[in-house]
Amino acid sequence: MQDKPYFCPNCRSNRIKFSLMTSYSQPFVKDALTGVVTESSEANAITQSEPTIQCQVCSFVGNEMRFVKQAEREPRTVTQVSPTYV
Repeated sequence: MQDKPYFCPNCRSNRIKFSLMTSYSQPFVKDALTGVVTESSEANAITQSEPTIQCQVCSFVGNEMRFVKQAEREPRTVTQVSPTYV
């Protein structure tokens, strides 16, 4: 994962809440008549060339670069706020 800001290209409101999606492969053997699992192996992580990210606000799923590029197109600017109470 890159150390760059994300911005959801779908809902365009989320910049902080995301999930990293991973995939696993787990081989198993089933009985042809009963459907009962007779053998099972350890789950192995499937390596991906680019991470898959999910927005926790709208559940949109896409590759990491979509979120990074959207943040680059619409950068967040820091604003100084000076509260004045009368």
